[in-house]
Amino acid sequence: MKNLIVYFSASGVTRRVAESLKEKINADIFEIKPIKEYTSEDLDWTNDNSRSSIEMKDKTSRPEIKEKLDSISEYDTIYIGFPIWWYVCPHIINTFIESYDFTNKTVRVFCTSGSSGVDHVLDDLRKTYPNINFKDGKRIGRIEDIDTWI
Repeated sequence: MKNLIVYFSASGVTRRVAESLKEKINADIFEIKPIKEYTSEDLDWTNDNSRSSIEMKDKTSRPEIKEKLDSISEYDTIYIGFPIWWYVCPHIINTFIESYDFTNKTVRVFCTSGSSGVDHVLDDLRKTYPNINFKDGKRIGRIEDIDTWI
């Protein structure tokens, strides 16, 4: 069974979790990077005109990804990690998901957030992508949370 960790990290928090998870489960890892990197101004969720606020208000927004994997066909389980934005995944995660065939894949989601839980995120992903096998998810607040999840 071959595992892949795919993650998007705007501030580095999710990156640290992804790298720790990689060591614990011996997986390949891929960072989702937007073509246009996010600045601190872009990430200002208190500003209705910030890039992230505008993207998250538009459910059809699909920020472009800088590099793509050739395929995910060799992986059985794919871990997808991201910070929770507006109680759901950042729309760049949708860009990634919609770029690949997840047939016969198990997907496990891990999220970083100061307070939001993973249940609403998973419900939204399952509703948006009913043909993908989202097994479970975990909000990782501390690196130690990985052990209780895997």
